[in-house]
Amino acid sequence: MSVDPREKIQVMREKLKNNPGLDFPMLSDADHQVIDRYGLLNDQAKRPIPHPATYVIDQQGLVRWRFVEVDYKIRPANEDVLKELLKVRQDKPMKNKSAKKS
Repeated sequence: MSVDPREKIQVMREKLKNNPGLDFPMLSDADHQVIDRYGLLNDQAKRPIPHPATYVIDQQGLVRWRFVEVDYKIRPANEDVLKELLKVRQDKPMKNKSAKKS
């Protein structure tokens, strides 16, 4: 999700579409209504951008797992996200998690 307008996101997607693993949907939230709802707006940045976050949302629209971090360099491991996605597939309850700096 990005605060960039849809047109700008589409230009970036066009540039990335032929790169394996980088052709994925991106959502525009130019007025940051969704970003605000999830409490992700980084008001310390030079321009409004969201804090990095990864969500696993089930088919009913329920957030089943989340990883939120203010440091953009800290991201969940792919294996951790995959594990949580598999839990949704198996329909097991998940815990919400936030990143903690070590």
